[in-house]
Amino acid sequence: MTIHVVDIDYTFHTCPAYAEPHIYDTRRTVVDVIPGGPCRTPVTIRCGDTTTTIACHRHEPTDRQCGACRLIVTQHTITNRHHEVVG
Repeated sequence: MTIHVVDIDYTFHTCPAYAEPHIYDTRRTVVDVIPGGPCRTPVTIRCGDTTTTIACHRHEPTDRQCGACRLIVTQHTITNRHHEVVG
């Protein structure tokens, strides 16, 4: 399985329209990608006289993909920042 490790940065603020702190900006940064390797169950597709083989993640739904093609996203760090409005 291919693992994507991400850092998430939420920025909050309060405003006159909505006094409760709320998120107004979300940023995700990919920190690392750990490849799962080549597809273990490639799929053969046909169109007319043409036949080709593609990786299962390009054709099959997630629950029918091989272990190498499955994608997992892992949160590495989550940062919350509160933006102070200076009036």
